[in-house]
Amino acid sequence: MKRLLSLDVIRGMTIVCMIIVNNLAGPDNYLHLEHSEWNGITVCDLVFPFFLFIMGITTYISLSRRDFKPSSSSILKILRRAAVIILIGWAVRWFAYICMDRDIWDFSQFRITGVLPRIGLCYGIVALMALYISRKTMVWIAAALLVVYGAILLMFNGYANDSSNIHAVIDEFLLTRAHLYRTPVDPEGILGTIPAVAHTIIGFCCGAMLIRKEPLDARLLKLFVTGVLLALGGFLASGILAPNKAIWSSSYVLITCGLAAILLATISYFTDVRHDSTAFGFFEAFGVNPLFLYVLGSIFGVVLGITGVTHTVYEWTLTWLPDPKTASMLFSVALALVTGLFAYPLYRKRIYIKI
Repeated sequence: MKRLLSLDVIRGMTIVCMIIVNNLAGPDNYLHLEHSEWNGITVCDLVFPFFLFIMGITTYISLSRRDFKPSSSSILKILRRAAVIILIGWAVRWFAYICMDRDIWDFSQFRITGVLPRIGLCYGIVALMALYISRKTMVWIAAALLVVYGAILLMFNGYANDSSNIHAVIDEFLLTRAHLYRTPVDPEGILGTIPAVAHTIIGFCCGAMLIRKEPLDARLLKLFVTGVLLALGGFLASGILAPNKAIWSSSYVLITCGLAAILLATISYFTDVRHDSTAFGFFEAFGVNPLFLYVLGSIFGVVLGITGVTHTVYEWTLTWLPDPKTASMLFSVALALVTGLFAYPLYRKRIYIKI
């Protein structure tokens, strides 16, 4: 199958957006550059789920080359990759930890959950499932997970933004508060992995749609329609289960998967059907080395924050641009551009840092 440029483009978009929203310099920011306070969806809330969706697609494409046949080598490769992603997430957290002058061997308040640990878990679970379970069965599993998870939210205080929330109860019991994010509900907690796995399965099944033996424009039309149906289903479900990123609600899964499918189909029409990729080169450079650049941007953010550079640049920007929201955004955009200085040479030299 010919490589779809659109996958690299949208993956690159998510990485650039992750760097921007994770490194805002000031306390006051534009609404859509921050996560929703609780229920609702901002642009910021679309970034992580879009990445999981694309990861599901690329997982299908990768495993299809080996015809989904389980073997000791394929299983070990999946487990190794999942473990490495999780360990990288912990390593970045550890780096930030020691930069705050804490004992490097004191893990008493080390956060175990996080973005990369969730990515690693979802990849490992879905990839292993794909080796032993048919795609049709995986569709039913994803649907069952979302229905059961939605019922859990309704029956066990899943929408309470306090310590009585079922997420907080489970996380504090299994991990203790010291190893969680400093909010009542950890946005990457244990229970939220259930809908995130379903989310990745939906992306996986859309991957099957993308590599069918039929004209690409026909495949993209089916993907677009699927995205519309998923998003509509999510909006309809919102009447019972409000979209919520922190708890990764079932409606949030459907809406974000639907929007991701629509965006992918639209971008693919321009890049893969019309072969007009001029406007997307910057994002493609990030998309071919996504995890490496995400980690690099995270490290830059930690170092600049600890050394006081972030605050200094932010205050300096306010002297000539007295708008705190814009000043905060400009710093994070500049950081993404600096990261791009590393992304572009790797892209031009076709150097792909794979895990």
